Amino acid sequence: MTAHTEQDTDLINVDVAIVGGAMAGATLALGLKGLADFLKRPLKIALIEAHRPNSEHPGFDARSIAIAHGSIFELTKLGLWPKLAHLGTPIENIHISDRGHMGMTELNADSFHLNYLGQVVELERVGQVLFKLLDDADISLYCPNKLASVEAKVDAQLLTLDDGTRIRTSLLVAADGVNSKVREAFKQPLEQVDFGQTALIANVETDKPHDNWAFERFTNTGPLAVLPMSSNQGGGRVSLVWALDPDQAKLLLSIPKPDFLRALQTAFGSRAGQFTSVGERYSYPLLLSYMPRPIYHRTVFIGNAAQTLHPIAGQGFNLGLRDLVSLLEVIKQALQDETQDKPVDLGSAQIAHAYLQSREQDRNSTITNIEFLVRGFSNDHWPLVAGRSLGLRLLSWFPPLKTPVARTAMGWKQFG
Repeated sequence: MTAHTEQDTDLINVDVAIVGGAMAGATLALGLKGLADFLKRPLKIALIEAHRPNSEHPGFDARSIAIAHGSIFELTKLGLWPKLAHLGTPIENIHISDRGHMGMTELNADSFHLNYLGQVVELERVGQVLFKLLDDADISLYCPNKLASVEAKVDAQLLTLDDGTRIRTSLLVAADGVNSKVREAFKQPLEQVDFGQTALIANVETDKPHDNWAFERFTNTGPLAVLPMSSNQGGGRVSLVWALDPDQAKLLLSIPKPDFLRALQTAFGSRAGQFTSVGERYSYPLLLSYMPRPIYHRTVFIGNAAQTLHPIAGQGFNLGLRDLVSLLEVIKQALQDETQDKPVDLGSAQIAHAYLQSREQDRNSTITNIEFLVRGFSNDHWPLVAGRSLGLRLLSWFPPLKTPVARTAMGWKQFG
């Protein structure tokens, strides 16, 4: 890694500059370095990030995420999962239920001859490992630095950082989240759907081991997800994501912890045992945000900068990972076709449009499916209640119907 903390007076030239060093940006930077090593073709990579990983980092905060089986396969191909595997807690079974109604079903890893359906990781701990890998790699890491301005040139993008550093890049990758400064600088449109929900997140202790079960329970305010986490104690430790009416979320954030645990127990039930303690509680509004066209002149948008999903199916990072895997494949193909007479311009319109085409079907179908799930499972309108209860029951009665559902949840349908 080349660290930059002081102002550089000279213009720095790179092949790829990535703004945003959370999960998507850090993974892409390491993937590009691995690609350069594999092809024995040097790539100058710059990664700009405002914070080192800690609990205050918006991309490496107190949240946990579920990494799908297909995503782990891709992370393994990138050489990253072996470095992260010790942080993962396997999801071996998923219990899906509809509170107050008869619909319920299960997905079990052994039914698909797998050891697990996915793995749960804590973002802050993952961030620390990724930044250690970045520190050891030949990647120019500008941290802590923020993007001050970006100027589009015919043959490059010109970035100016908050310390005055100026970087000229052939390809700019925006991985800077839902409030992307890159997108704002270029005044690119962002579509948003407000679900009128707030996500309350926390880590919770239970009086019995979770035995690697995950739970998704649909309530009239939205889904309530409980994910297994590692624990050094005799009980269980789980990650909670609870979609609520904003006023209800505000109340549950402020009430004493014993009262909160009682409210959670009432909403969830006892399948995970008794909830015995809760850590810090956090919240964020639930919106569906997406760029209709996640490319611009010499610029590609990935991860939450391109789309931010409702957590109902745990697909946010998994969709963002598929963004960067697709971008890596497009760049790899271009570099393999490179000749001395025709060097590759990584910021060319051909590469941007190849990326756009590769992502169109997966992005559109995932976004549509998530919106359908949120609207279908976050209310008590009787036709929808009857339909979703019947659907969950059919999955239990006819196990072969689970296969396409499981393939989508595990990321295999998208990765092929």
